[in-house]
Amino acid sequence: MPQITVNGHQIPWQEGMTVRDVLTAMNYTFRMLVIKIDGQLVKKQDWDSTLVPAGSDVSVIHLISGG
Repeated sequence: MPQITVNGHQIPWQEGMTVRDVLTAMNYTFRMLVIKIDGQLVKKQDWDSTLVPAGSDVSVIHLISGG
């Protein structure tokens, strides 16, 4: 079965998988996230439409605000 890597963890890949599907599979619900697929930034408005290719390396970075 094809897989992708998300923050160093291997998860099963599915045909038609989007960035939003990856976030759901990993149970990431934090509001302020930066997503990169193989080093390419994905804008938040594109999470529902951007497909994640099999074998991709996905980075999910949690942004924390404060002072």
